[in-house]
Amino acid sequence: MKIALMDSGIGLLAATAAVRRLRPDADLVLSLDPDGMPWGPRTPEDLTARAVAVAEAAAAHRPAALIVGCNTATVHALPTLRARLEPALPVVGTVPAIKPAAAGGGRIAIWATPATTGSAYQRNLIRDFADGVRVTEVPCHGLAEAVEHADATAIEAAVVAAAALTPPDVTTVVLGCTHYELVAERIRAAVQRPGRPPLALHGSAGAVAAQALRRIGERPDPQAPTAGSLTVLLSGRRGTLPEAALAYAEGRALAAASPAA
Repeated sequence: MKIALMDSGIGLLAATAAVRRLRPDADLVLSLDPDGMPWGPRTPEDLTARAVAVAEAAAAHRPAALIVGCNTATVHALPTLRARLEPALPVVGTVPAIKPAAAGGGRIAIWATPATTGSAYQRNLIRDFADGVRVTEVPCHGLAEAVEHADATAIEAAVVAAAALTPPDVTTVVLGCTHYELVAERIRAAVQRPGRPPLALHGSAGAVAAQALRRIGERPDPQAPTAGSLTVLLSGRRGTLPEAALAYAEGRALAAASPAA
C-alpha cells in the first residue's frame, strides 16, 4: 500500500507521522514544492497550478490515496485536484478540527494564518460546526514561516504574540495550519493558564490519516512489522527530506524508520 502526501513545505509532516503510526508498513511519497513555496501569498489560480503540478508528480508514483497536507491548498485547490485525479486516485483534504473542538464545550480559539483568519472559508466552518460556541479567531503572524525554517527564535516570538491575542478563558485551541501541529506543545505551554483545566489542542493530522485509509478500504495496523519506504519529491525531482524537517520529532522519526525507495 502506497500513500502520497503533498504540501509546499514540511507542514505535511504531522499527517505523515499520523499515517506512519496507523500503518507503519505503508510506502510513503512526499511531494513538496520548494521552488514555489510559500503558497500562502499566491493568488488562488497560481496556488492551484502549483498544487496540481505537485499532485501530478506524486500521482506518477501510483499511490492508492493522496493527502493534501495543507489547509490553504485544500481551500483553493481541492476541487480542481479531485476533478483531475478522482476517482482513480482518492484525494483527501485537510480541514481545521473545529467540529470536534466545539463538541468538547468551552471557549475555543482558532489559531490560523492571517490569510485564513476571518476568511469566508473559516467563518463558514465556524457557522456550520460551532454555532452557539464562543470562538476567537487568532491570526498567527509569521508562525508557519518560522516553523518551516525551524527558526526557534522566530517560533517563540510568533507563539508568544498569538498567545497574547488568545482570551484567558479559552479551554480549546484549534490548530488551523498544519505547520502548527509540529510545535503543539510550545503552543500549549504558552496558552495554558495557571489554575485552569488542561488546555485541549485539536489538530487535523490523525483524522486526515484515518480518512485516507477509509477511502481506500484499509484498516489501521499499528503493529505492522515491516517499515514502508519513503520517496521524497522536491518540485517533481527526487530528493531527500529538507534539513528543517529534522528539527522536529516527526521528521526525525520518519527519517530513522523509513528506508529510501
